[in-house]
Amino acid sequence: MPADSNILLKSDTNELEIVEFCIDEGTKQNFFGVNVAKVREIIRLPELTAAVSSPPGVAGMMCLRDNVIPVLDLALILGKNPEKIADRIVVLEFNHVTVGVLVNSVSRIYRLSWERVERPNRICESAYITSLVKMEDRIILILDFERIIAELSSSSAMEAVDERMIEECRVTERRVLVADDSGFIRGTVCNTLRSVGYTVEEAVDGEEAWNIIEGRLATGVFDIDILITDIEMPKMDGLHLTSKIRKDGRLANLPVYLFSSLASEDNKKKWQGLGANGILTKPDLPRLLQIIGEQLSSSSAKAVVN
Repeated sequence: MPADSNILLKSDTNELEIVEFCIDEGTKQNFFGVNVAKVREIIRLPELTAAVSSPPGVAGMMCLRDNVIPVLDLALILGKNPEKIADRIVVLEFNHVTVGVLVNSVSRIYRLSWERVERPNRICESAYITSLVKMEDRIILILDFERIIAELSSSSAMEAVDERMIEECRVTERRVLVADDSGFIRGTVCNTLRSVGYTVEEAVDGEEAWNIIEGRLATGVFDIDILITDIEMPKMDGLHLTSKIRKDGRLANLPVYLFSSLASEDNKKKWQGLGANGILTKPDLPRLLQIIGEQLSSSSAKAVVN
């Protein structure tokens, strides 16, 4: 069952499409979701080849046309005990990585407003859950596949910044606002920025980032020098956030950078009209650090309220 190639991530609609899939524990069905923009296709389980010395969460390897890709045992990773053998694979592609995910069934694709996507209550938070969607008879949990894959393979994690680059990029008196719903990604980015001297504020989604920006505008003292934002976030995505900023004349001088696992060449072309200063692909943190340093050094003045 291939993913619908006609469903594309569009700019400034504050909407997303998610593929819903299930891990069936018999008396309990667990419903999960992933942005359709990350789904390459959905197939039946082929014969898998054992991967030698692989982490426990890797079920094996499979051939997908001309490529050999790893297949993840999602139930094992999430601590679930499926009653039936998973026989569907959701093939994901993002961050220059292609991986298969074993699931029991795939339901359908839902088109939703990001306003319907909520952050989980702190009591129910999980390292692998970034957000949730309330349906009439169930809750769909949106998984943080960036973190899942990063924990299985260090080569797929956020690229580290070495000490030499930290010294070369050292700054003072510059304030950065970082918006990302993944605590894992946000923490890595913010800690790196702080290590080179930036003052960093964090927002868990686009709505919180916009509220921080509006609060600064209300005071008449706007001290945010640059915004780094993810795309996929509850309440307000990074595309809509960027559009709101560019439609507000008071923020004409605020540099905005999109830092996303969805930043493929095709998507970059679609997002160019939003007016972001740059679009960078996760997990290239050294490149992000270099670009924002160049951006801020090219302007002697801070971003100001016009």
